[in-house]
Amino acid sequence: MSELHVEPGVVERVRAAMAATPRATFLPPVVRHLADVDRPVGIGWDATSSQPSTVARMLELLDAGPGDRVLDVGAGSGWTAAILEELGAAVIGVELVPQLVETANANLAAHGSRARVRQATPHILGLPDDAPFDRILVSADLWRMPDALVAQLADGGRMVAPVAGRMTVVDVRDGRPRAREDRGRYAFVPLRE
Repeated sequence: MSELHVEPGVVERVRAAMAATPRATFLPPVVRHLADVDRPVGIGWDATSSQPSTVARMLELLDAGPGDRVLDVGAGSGWTAAILEELGAAVIGVELVPQLVETANANLAAHGSRARVRQATPHILGLPDDAPFDRILVSADLWRMPDALVAQLADGGRMVAPVAGRMTVVDVRDGRPRAREDRGRYAFVPLRE
């Protein structure tokens, strides 16, 4: 299995957006000193802020840009929503844990972001009533292909999600999903439904 190709311009845009969105702003004060460490950091309620190199790779594969409607599933602290907004996307985050929804929205407001995180409905993946989305980012591991999320993609849309430890990219063209896996294994907390 080889690494999926990403255009150099996309890599540069993601790096710039991440540089403009300090991770420390989105971490609890007690762990902010770990913001520059390339590893997951606990943010409470059995959730983590993913390691920066993994976030960068996911965002490169997602290739979100100006005008894209993006759904950020498992939005956690709000960090990825803020980065996506910095990339020019219109972002809606969704998170199951009420305390994380509150924390994420406070973090986003402190950062000056317009993005917001909504409370997820238990046992419903994503926001089907707000679909379709141009891009969907999932920041928790799914143990099988999330057909309910794929159904929320617009034609021409893309989803990036860890599925059974493999970073999976799903593109929808002419109503048909096509899945590809990026090289390597990834460890994420499991997505809670």
